[in-house]
Amino acid sequence: MSLTFIFFTVLTVLSIASAVITISAKNPVISALALVFHFFMLAGLYLTLNAQFIAAIQVLVYAGAIMVLVIFVIMLLNLGDEEKLKEKFNVRKVIAVLLASVLIIQFIMIFLLQKTGKVEIAGNAAQLSTVQSIAQVLFTDYLLPFEAIGILLLSAIIGAIVLAKRKLT
Repeated sequence: MSLTFIFFTVLTVLSIASAVITISAKNPVISALALVFHFFMLAGLYLTLNAQFIAAIQVLVYAGAIMVLVIFVIMLLNLGDEEKLKEKFNVRKVIAVLLASVLIIQFIMIFLLQKTGKVEIAGNAAQLSTVQSIAQVLFTDYLLPFEAIGILLLSAIIGAIVLAKRKLT
């Protein structure tokens, strides 16, 4: 086993654990901090795949800018009493546990029954992850989705501000 594979495995386990904490934490601030940790783990995964630029952008954009916006939304909404947020026993939780078990069983079956033979990254991975190649694809093939995501983020920020203002008056 190579050191890169061990590093990739450790980062994958930590990434999955932080994602589970993100969606299961009752406190929104803990959930946001787990999401920041998850973003750093994803950046580490990108580094193991020789995508240094994407790893740097992951840290700068997501762990930096987007999480600042998420924290502002949490502060603006001011959830108040946490006792009201707690749910009692729910059928949705049982269904979620059953579906998660089925998914885990499927993953185990896929990993145990199928050998892909792919253990190395592509030889041209270093050229594909340069700023020039990413910008070329982003601003030619994916220009419309790129701008649509910008509009979606702007509308989400405006919506959070409108909801926060409505509670204040």
